[in-house]
Amino acid sequence: MLAEQVNLYRELAKELAKEFAPKAAHWDQTRRYCHENIKSLVKARLMGMTIPKEYGGLGASFYDCALVIEEIAKACTLTARIVVEANMGGISAVMAYGTHEQKTFCAPIVLAGDKPAICITEPDAGSAATEMQTTARKSGNKYILNGTKHWITGGGVSKLHLIFARVLDENGNEEGIGGFIVHRDPEQGIEPKGFDVVRRERTMGLCGMPEAELKFSNLEVGEEWLLQLSTGLKRGFAQLMEAYNSQRVGAGTIAMGVAAGALDRAKEYLKKREQFGRPLAEFQGLQWMIADMDASVHASRLMLKEAAKSAQTSPTGFPDMMMAARAKLFASEAAIKTVNDALQMFGARGYGDQEPLERMYRDVRMFTIGGGTAQILRTQVAGKLLDMKVSQTRDGYVEESFHVKAAKA
Repeated sequence: MLAEQVNLYRELAKELAKEFAPKAAHWDQTRRYCHENIKSLVKARLMGMTIPKEYGGLGASFYDCALVIEEIAKACTLTARIVVEANMGGISAVMAYGTHEQKTFCAPIVLAGDKPAICITEPDAGSAATEMQTTARKSGNKYILNGTKHWITGGGVSKLHLIFARVLDENGNEEGIGGFIVHRDPEQGIEPKGFDVVRRERTMGLCGMPEAELKFSNLEVGEEWLLQLSTGLKRGFAQLMEAYNSQRVGAGTIAMGVAAGALDRAKEYLKKREQFGRPLAEFQGLQWMIADMDASVHASRLMLKEAAKSAQTSPTGFPDMMMAARAKLFASEAAIKTVNDALQMFGARGYGDQEPLERMYRDVRMFTIGGGTAQILRTQVAGKLLDMKVSQTRDGYVEESFHVKAAKA
């Protein structure tokens, strides 16, 4: 996008942030999904903004999107999470690897306000995605899916689902891990038989976002909804995980945006709050804290921008794996400390819910877990630095070798 267009959408995001901020506590306290905010995002064309123009989107880059996410995250973590998933999550994989028919079907749904759900994690398979037991067995011109997915972000509210499963031929021989597009929209009477939302987890933060358990029992999916990857299924999962690098940059950007919002609040509070006859801003100990907070936010922003921009020159069209992992690792951990220090500056007031910092702290805590745990990211970065192969995982870099356990038919 042209520079003036980028600035336009960033300014638009700042205006929307003013609308979203007063409502953030409501979504948190009621544990409600922010449908009202999504309507505003759709109107502003910030849902699906990275979708190519030929499919109705803006054709925005991941870098353009990151600028928008930061501004919204300062006001409402939940809404920022939705923007990430609608621009840098499963839809980016569909736009990169899907057929024309798949793209034509999925794009309007996202542009209308849907946040696609990425269905990888299972009760016994988190970071080690090759432990997944969900299977998709070929049967004529369709696949039969069986298995359980857990901690699925948006489960129960998302319409589009990208379901990862072990693909078996008609004789039960494993062909690799594939991604299936499944549409569910109860309001429109679209409820695939064998697709059940079992339960929703009660989370510490991001309380308005459902984290659900999904169960598939002989769920029939047409073969045309399997993403056809150039590398084939044996290497297909690795190819799909390249798309996950963009989601990782988005998650890191949310964390950084929340930290930036906490920093802004802390600066204003130090200027106006007085103790012992002078503003808190005059206390050297607090000055040093605010300086460290600013340095952390600034460093995070630079690393995330570098990672987002790398997609423009990457052969995959997605952010560089190393840059994305490093940026999310640093930004997520720095954000927890920054928000925690801001809360400390507010004292008891920050600990209470009359200030948003207690909610921001609960929200930001998730980002060293979801989208790649801090430990997995360290392993990934170290493996690259030391030129060591890292095993195929949900969050790790997938090497050429493909080692899997025998699927349980």
